[in-house]
Amino acid sequence: QVQLVESGGGSVQAGGSLRLSCAASRRTLSSYTTGWFRQADGKEREFVAWLAWSGRNTDYADSVKGRFTISRDNAKNTVYLQMNSLKPEDTAVYYCAADARYRPAEYDYWGQGTQVTVSS
Repeated sequence: QVQLVESGGGSVQAGGSLRLSCAASRRTLSSYTTGWFRQADGKEREFVAWLAWSGRNTDYADSVKGRFTISRDNAKNTVYLQMNSLKPEDTAVYYCAADARYRPAEYDYWGQGTQVTVSS
């Protein structure tokens, strides 16, 4: 079973950048598909980004394409979400997730979340 711990959240002004980290333990992340999701107050959790276990294939929600980048450092067993040109509507709790399947409908493993607040 893989354990995930997110970090890197915080408060930033619109147009700024943050990099979220998702450190894994107990298992090697390169064996898992990983994803980033977010949940804003009063809204349902939504997909943000996906990285295949190969580390080569990615996918993004339309709302973040061209601004966010998902990547993985195998040596650190960590997945990142680089967020640039942040907007107030990006404010949410961000979660990383992992699963042994390629494009799971639901992920098996989740982190605890990290808050991102973007002010205008």
